[in-house]
Amino acid sequence: MTDILSPSNDDKNIATVTHLGGTVFSFIPGLLVWALKKDDSAYIADQAKEALNFQITVLIAQFVAGILALILIGFIFIGIIWLLNIVFCILAAISSSKGETYRYPFCLRLIN
Repeated sequence: MTDILSPSNDDKNIATVTHLGGTVFSFIPGLLVWALKKDDSAYIADQAKEALNFQITVLIAQFVAGILALILIGFIFIGIIWLLNIVFCILAAISSSKGETYRYPFCLRLIN
């Protein structure tokens, strides 16, 4: 298992793709990478778990916004949540490509 402080280039690339994959495929990339690679690298396990937690948070927020769309205010929240998802995933990808650990703001830490 590699150290979280010194991730290899492959570890950085996998973490970067995991974060970016969340913009298109929601929680699936985080779940797959975490399930398949968590024992190979502490850095990948940490970043995949972080991406998975954030995407679960986004799904919950989108669900609540969908319910609020019944009273029309949810449509605004759906757009804001979508935009924040893209921005934070890009920021996470940039950080992970540098080998830094990234923590999403507003994230429920459901998976430890």
